[in-house]
Amino acid sequence: MKPLWQDMEQLLSWGESFVVTTIFDKSGSVPRTAGAKMVIKMDGSIIGTIGGGRLEAEARSLAAEVFKSKSPLTQKFMLTGTDAAQMDMICGGKGEFLLDYIDAADQANLEIYRGIAKTLEKREKAWLITELGTALHNKGKRQQCLVKQDGSLTGTFEWDRGFLAKLIEGSAKISIHWEVLEDRRLLIEPIRNTGVLYIFGAGHVSQKIAPIAEMTGFKTVILDDRAEYASKERFPLSEIILLEALAEPLPDLAFNQDSYLVIVTRGHLHDKAVLGQVIRKPVAYIGMIGSRRKRDMVYKALKEELGLVDGDFARVHSPIGLDILAETPEEIAVSIVAELIKIRAERENAPR
Repeated sequence: MKPLWQDMEQLLSWGESFVVTTIFDKSGSVPRTAGAKMVIKMDGSIIGTIGGGRLEAEARSLAAEVFKSKSPLTQKFMLTGTDAAQMDMICGGKGEFLLDYIDAADQANLEIYRGIAKTLEKREKAWLITELGTALHNKGKRQQCLVKQDGSLTGTFEWDRGFLAKLIEGSAKISIHWEVLEDRRLLIEPIRNTGVLYIFGAGHVSQKIAPIAEMTGFKTVILDDRAEYASKERFPLSEIILLEALAEPLPDLAFNQDSYLVIVTRGHLHDKAVLGQVIRKPVAYIGMIGSRRKRDMVYKALKEELGLVDGDFARVHSPIGLDILAETPEEIAVSIVAELIKIRAERENAPR
């Protein structure tokens, strides 16, 4: 799963301009969370998604105007119950998105997006700040810069230094949001490795894990072999991968150091099949649901079948989640996501 930031950097290095659409304000039920992005190319093709349906179609239509004006455009949206039904959602919602023209002829854009790529590669933090126009006007001359933790800037902008200092100190929100500074409306996007969470199993516990994980910054991917469970209706914010069978070899998944794996299938035999395939993958986290008794049975079987040793299981979090005496699916989901947040934070703050 190639990060969209890398795709944007590559397009700029090829000299190809594009429009990037970003959801930055939403309430109710919308197909993607705030921060979801989609790149629209000159030929109308897209990379990424903001959820499909009418919302995506509207963004693609407006992109033609942005390509002509070469100016940022913000657009409010409201999804009706009918729109939501067409997008496999429960109810409608509203929000706002930005369509931003990224000019490949402007060298500053390539420098900014290269800076983002390096920030993510080094597991550092930064903030991408884009002017949306004044508080009274929707359009305006585009200004953007990348602010790193050490205070260095890439790009140009007329800044209130006190505002930047507060941002770098961490008092600003950690999620994408907008603020008004004097008469300027600013979109602030934290740049950090939030991680991709692969959830094996699409049962009732997974259905509680996914939305909490999305709210805390993880991109979620649901994997199961049951189409009636692994569906957009049950997991409207997640990517869905329908497997032939959980016991069959997994497809080629782009696991990396920012991948988090949660194994919560419908039975210990399926858990064992998945764990045996992923236990040696270079990922940040592997967790498996179940009691200590069940865990020990799975480990024993994998030792016999695959020749694994005790050291192979040292990285597996099982029983999964922080020990908060959780019992209900909702409580179990909270304990699991809390553990994911803890592991992610420890990795971010580890000495480099």
